[in-house]
Amino acid sequence: MSSQPNRLPSGGLIDRSAPLNFRFDGKTFAGFQGDTLASALIANGVRLVGRSFKYHRPRGILTSGSEEPNALVELRTGARREPNTKATTAELYDGLEAASQNRWPSLRHDLMAVNQLFSPIFVAGFYYKTFMWPAKFWEAIYEPAIRRAAGLGRAAGVADPDHYDKAWAHCDVLIAGSGPAGLAAALAAGRSGARVILCEEDFALGGRLLSDGGTIDRMPAAEWISRTLAELASLPGVRIMNRTTLFGVYDGGTYGAIERVNDHLPSPPEHQVRQRLWRIIAKRSVVAAGAIERPIVFAGNDTPGVMMASAMRTYVARYSATPAKRIALFTNNEDGWRTVETALGAGLQIAAVVDARPDVSAAHRALAAKTGFAVLNGSVVGVEGGKDGVRKISISLTGCARAEVEADGLAVSGGWNPAVGLTSYHRGRPKWQDDISAFVPDGAPPGMVAAGAANGAFGLGACLRQGFAAGAAAAQSAGHSGNAGAPPVADDEAFSLTPLWHVAGKGKAFVDYQHDVTAADIELAQREGFESVEHLKRYTTLGMATDQGKTSNVAGLAIMAAVSGKPIPETGTTIYRPPYVPVAIGAFAGHHRDENFHATRLTPSHHWAAEQGAMFVDTGLWKRAQWYPRAGEKDWLESVTREVKAVRGGVGFCDVSTLGKIDVHGPDAGAFLDRVYINTFSNLAVGKARYGLMLREDGIVYDDGTTSRLAEDHYFLTTTTAKAGPVMQHLEFCRQVLFPELDVQLTSVSDQWAQFSIAGPSARELLKQVVDESEDLSNEGFPFMGAREVALRGGIGARLFRISFSGEMAFEISVPARYGDALVRNLTLAGKQFGVTPYGTEALGVMRIEKGHVAGPELNGTTTAADLGLGRMMSTRKDFIGRVMAGREALVAPDRQVVVGIKPTDKTRRLRSGAHVIPKGEIPGSANDQGYVTSVCFSPTLDQWIGLALVERGRERIGEIVHAHDPLRGEDYDVELCNPVFYDPDGGRQRG
Repeated sequence: MSSQPNRLPSGGLIDRSAPLNFRFDGKTFAGFQGDTLASALIANGVRLVGRSFKYHRPRGILTSGSEEPNALVELRTGARREPNTKATTAELYDGLEAASQNRWPSLRHDLMAVNQLFSPIFVAGFYYKTFMWPAKFWEAIYEPAIRRAAGLGRAAGVADPDHYDKAWAHCDVLIAGSGPAGLAAALAAGRSGARVILCEEDFALGGRLLSDGGTIDRMPAAEWISRTLAELASLPGVRIMNRTTLFGVYDGGTYGAIERVNDHLPSPPEHQVRQRLWRIIAKRSVVAAGAIERPIVFAGNDTPGVMMASAMRTYVARYSATPAKRIALFTNNEDGWRTVETALGAGLQIAAVVDARPDVSAAHRALAAKTGFAVLNGSVVGVEGGKDGVRKISISLTGCARAEVEADGLAVSGGWNPAVGLTSYHRGRPKWQDDISAFVPDGAPPGMVAAGAANGAFGLGACLRQGFAAGAAAAQSAGHSGNAGAPPVADDEAFSLTPLWHVAGKGKAFVDYQHDVTAADIELAQREGFESVEHLKRYTTLGMATDQGKTSNVAGLAIMAAVSGKPIPETGTTIYRPPYVPVAIGAFAGHHRDENFHATRLTPSHHWAAEQGAMFVDTGLWKRAQWYPRAGEKDWLESVTREVKAVRGGVGFCDVSTLGKIDVHGPDAGAFLDRVYINTFSNLAVGKARYGLMLREDGIVYDDGTTSRLAEDHYFLTTTTAKAGPVMQHLEFCRQVLFPELDVQLTSVSDQWAQFSIAGPSARELLKQVVDESEDLSNEGFPFMGAREVALRGGIGARLFRISFSGEMAFEISVPARYGDALVRNLTLAGKQFGVTPYGTEALGVMRIEKGHVAGPELNGTTTAADLGLGRMMSTRKDFIGRVMAGREALVAPDRQVVVGIKPTDKTRRLRSGAHVIPKGEIPGSANDQGYVTSVCFSPTLDQWIGLALVERGRERIGEIVHAHDPLRGEDYDVELCNPVFYDPDGGRQRG
């Protein structure tokens, strides 16, 4: 195990009493609680952490936050493996497993680095100019190779075992960031009495104060943070959410935030989520997200050991980890010198400071003289080094002289870019501010203001003043005008900057580290006409990596401005879009996945069916019993065959409660149904049922079902399971909008009734065991298509319908849903003497196909009543929805595809749904396609596969042999077109 050779003996905010072990690329290292993976790797002397996407160049850690473009790792193993995790934000925990990515076979010896030899080819837009010839190579060679090379990291490949949550929160003032501006804003708003939510992506609060320190209200920054957090904790309306990143701004004051609830643990504790997606509705918001230090583009700037100056002092001051022993600084601004002071305070050696500004303060020159390092006016033009880090730095001095400095680390500071992402959503555009050479917010989404470094104020005192004022104003705008007290006070540090974006030199100078976009790529894009920033982004992929260009965009825009001869403000920025940081898809889904993807509805007999070992199928939101396997049955087909034979030879029952059920009441109920169905219901006798068909306005079949008349002004209609909701909506539209003059009321009662189909020659005998003895169930007393209310034994009221979709004598019995479970158990007990068999949806489908009944596959949104063989049902003595449009020429054409029966000429051949119908002897193709098979089943009654099909002029071609072509399964065979009613065509069995 490593002894952390680059860990300082004291200092920092880590907990040295809590040592942690972790593994990186199979090697075990040590760290402490309070480390990130990046800081622990630095403490252990690990410099090479990844490879770039295109050239597979060795890369080291560049930053210390969520803007990191290089240190992307696969975190965890197995089902929890997560690619593209930033080592700079991954909180260290004991047993952490991390692996580098985008390399093969190993990080140190990556054979894909051969891509560097092809860099003259892999320039900006190369994919638009290559892989063109020969054309046949595209599918065979080019595309497979590109797909294998695409992407970063490996997903787990198996189901995620963790859970994610979604939550909502409301507040008066929402604050993004817990640096000095954010904490000051929270103090002001909280003291004013506002409800405040403060979001901080780090696990520790304080922002840059944790690294840069300072004095606030005459006390050290650490003490001020502690006192401030204590006061905020005492305020009842203040909520602090660390490990939470505000990633999006949406309409109506809605903000998206991702909380990494348990990402800092190997796995979430039992019954806890890994991450939580928040929708926060805030009256006002303060963006105090700070600023991001930007690199300077020069040759070799991607060498491991080259690091942002602020990141280097963060690792030294906060984590007591030393990225290098002998450090050089390349800066164009005053802030870079802070890193020198921090490094010297930690006992590190400064090799030299390369300052691009013409004037360096006397205080800094005195510091250099005192500690013995050189201050060089000029720019870094190259870095000599490799996988193990920096060795030497080449410098172009003012006056064209050259110098070299030996160092094992280079800190770079090119200035600071305010984090304008959140303020620039809603298609906002930031404005250019010359004194800091950066874009700052220019307006913001409604109710939002920026403060502190996010607003271009880099001094500590200015951050505190702006944050406090913004918090107080936000609270007041939200209706809270309590006493905010005095703002915290601190001095403002001096800040000066000489803009420097790109230093010409020999070698590749990288702008976008992750996508390997170089300064030369941007210059090439300009020469080829892609000057627009939106075109530049897409042509070069600048800013399109996982960091979304946080460290690269402004430098890239500045280089484009220089080569195109335009000022940076005129060159502009791309459109900002959420999310600000990557958000796991699992967090967006929350609990809505797998079985919880949507609500699950259980039939009244579900628990009983589960006890019988039923196999269930999802039909919409419903779980329906598909079949009931028995011991010794080898597959589903054997079970379904048994169920069908049992119904045909005796009696069985099936839960059909999922059908839509609608009560229609009122004196005009019959007239209303006449207008929505193609056939007439106003003349239906009380106590009778009738099959009905609805059309859409365009004449296409909408739904079918039975309607029963229970009283003069009371009808009870059923719909298909799939259309239960839509039909109710359709009928309500008709009632309220199309026919408001009719006195009729509609009530959806689908959930109020449990309904079972009891079918088979012994159905009447079984029913006699459960209904009251006084009920007459004979053919004369209860004829086919009869419907009435009956009493069950024990006095429970029920509705009984003599309806059959199986071709057998059958009844459908409805009881209040609360009695459904009791009824199915009574049917089971009472039916033992008759050998009663429960059957599922598969057997139900088999029997409806044998009987030639159409269902969903035939009612597919393209068929007319005539296509289904139901044209004669269309009344010619009344108007109804869809009647006129159903008469259009195309819908009554003689060559339309109509429903017919279909069966293979070889009785042993399996028929497949979806197979195309081709004339015998013709070549399969669109020109000869005459229809397709819609529904198939194995018929135990006929001992062969049969089906229904939609075939051109099908009813004229009964007996014709055609060809079934199934390109999906590679099957071809002959079939015979036949009558769709395969079983009991005269209907004698169902009439009893």
